[in-house]
Amino acid sequence: MSTQFAVLGLLAKEPNYGYELKKMYDDLFAGDKPILPGQLYAILGRLARDAAIAKIDDTGISGGPERTRYAVTDVGHERLLAWLRQPEAPAPTLQATLYMKVILALMLDGDAAPFIHDQKVAHLARMRELVARRRRAALAERILLDNAIFHIEADIRWMDMTASRLTHLKEELWNTTSSSKPEA
Repeated sequence: MSTQFAVLGLLAKEPNYGYELKKMYDDLFAGDKPILPGQLYAILGRLARDAAIAKIDDTGISGGPERTRYAVTDVGHERLLAWLRQPEAPAPTLQATLYMKVILALMLDGDAAPFIHDQKVAHLARMRELVARRRRAALAERILLDNAIFHIEADIRWMDMTASRLTHLKEELWNTTSSSKPEA
């Protein structure tokens, strides 16, 4: 959902072409996941359909092929401002999959410590990559990288806390989900 508003915001600055929008989006917002051209043009099509943007045909201006430029309409500008003013709800669970894997590992193997250890090693490796990348990044990218690093740090704190509670969690699971005690 926020991708369409990123596109609206880029167009609010100035009308532009699809190729240029992709390049700007990837530079500012993509991080490790650039927007696919098909995704961008689908978004542009929906925004045009909803009267949030208008197409400006640049026929014969440069003597080259016909190109379509896009510009934000008043409707699109109002939608963008409304979205910017709307606070984002905090995510209730940032890593629900990690929680699920801990519970399932306890239920299946009776021990989630190896999973937590391996996951923490993977998180630390990713954090090292991001910290190294942050050292040579421009300020806008450093801010994006800080967000990812802080989320990883929170996940690691959660893993440490959960690892310290595995014995009690295992007992609680045994009392609520099974008629026989899980193996140690």
